[in-house]
Formats: sequence, structure tokens, C-alpha cells
Amino acid sequence: MTYQELRQALNIFGLEDQVSLKEIKTRHRQLAKRYHPDTGNLVDGNAIRQLNDAYRLLLEYIRHYRFSFDEDTFYEQCPEERIRRQFEEDPVWGSRS
Repeated sequence: MTYQELRQALNIFGLEDQVSLKEIKTRHRQLAKRYHPDTGNLVDGNAIRQLNDAYRLLLEYIRHYRFSFDEDTFYEQCPEERIRRQFEEDPVWGSRS
């Protein structure tokens, strides 16, 4: 898979750079209903194939993506927890014993 193929798949779905798996699945259902040959719409039969190929490519990319569960990454992605940890010992802001 190349980056251009990934961008093309996102363009087919009409999605931005950052999307969730739920958004990808929801958009696939919407587009599949629109382009499916059984709907009676006069659409190109190739459109549903392109849509399904793009869907497989996006799922493959997500499946191979490695999430980082180290502490630094956690606090970078959850700034409220980083702030809580930073001030938890402070008598004004932290927990009072």
C-alpha cells in the first residue's frame, strides 16, 4: 500500500485525515447503500467495487497500525490526566487528606 492509495481511499469515502474506525464503517454503510446495484439507481457497477476496495485498504491500514501504550504517550494524548498528575500533591488543587 502506498500513501497515494491511502489518500485515494480517503477521497472515495470523502473523509479527512483523522477519522475513527466507527466513522469509516458508518461512511461505508452510507455509500454502499447509495452505490449498490440492487438499489435501482443507475450507477456504474464499478463504483461499488472501488468502494469495497477502498474499505479493505483502510481496514488493513488500521489493523497494522501499532498503538503506543507507554506512559509518556498516554499523558500526551490525555492532557487532563497529565495536569491532574502534575498537581495531585498540591494542597490547593490536589486531593486533601
